[in-house]
Amino acid sequence: MAQPEYLRIAADLRRRISTGEYGPGDQIPTLPALCREYGDVSQTTIRNALALLRNEGLIETRARAGTLVRPRPAIHRMAADRYRTTPGAKTTPYTRDQGIGWTEYRLDKRFEKVQADPELAALFECEVGERLLARHFVFHDNDQPTQMSTSYVRWSDVAGTPVADPINEPWPGGTRAQMASLGIRVARITESFTSAMPTEIEAATLRIGSGVPVLRYTRRHISDSGRIVEVAHPIVRRGDTTIVDFAIDLDD
Repeated sequence: MAQPEYLRIAADLRRRISTGEYGPGDQIPTLPALCREYGDVSQTTIRNALALLRNEGLIETRARAGTLVRPRPAIHRMAADRYRTTPGAKTTPYTRDQGIGWTEYRLDKRFEKVQADPELAALFECEVGERLLARHFVFHDNDQPTQMSTSYVRWSDVAGTPVADPINEPWPGGTRAQMASLGIRVARITESFTSAMPTEIEAATLRIGSGVPVLRYTRRHISDSGRIVEVAHPIVRRGDTTIVDFAIDLDD
């Protein structure tokens, strides 16, 4: 079966973008120009090809600017030791992942009190209905949103403390430093990863196409007594530019 014309055109435009013929910020030719270039095909065919590339996050359309090649985000490596921050330093695991300074880091935040539903209760190993503080975050590298998450802490741990006040975010050292300020020593952090296509909210928040996969992971901070003191569920990053690195030291 012959390949649909719009798929052939999309593949060619994708190749031209990947080879740098159309670089980041370059304008893609107009619909009439592309129609002529690809053998007098219809504008509908060209629109379908461009829609495919837009969903993949390769191009974007701006008012009065036309269709442009989107800047290619850098690939960020998330190392397993990113939680080993220097006490007092203005860094967090996120700034280490991104390789940015404190002044380049911006955090949108919204706090609310919630009760643990069955899923959260299982993650916290607590009773359904336990009071939690939900902290909704969108992380920005300069002006580019690259990560979003909802982090839950036990209300009994943070009520009346600076940790419960969003004005103190971002907090140097991240959640581990916050727990230390409460006298809680975090001895273990667990993470579990999945990948999927983004929801509408995730795609809009991270400014990615609906065809760009996301990496979702659940993180738990566990105290030295074995008590789970924080659950981030989920943390979401675009999956096409994130690499997770693990180093495993073997005694033998």
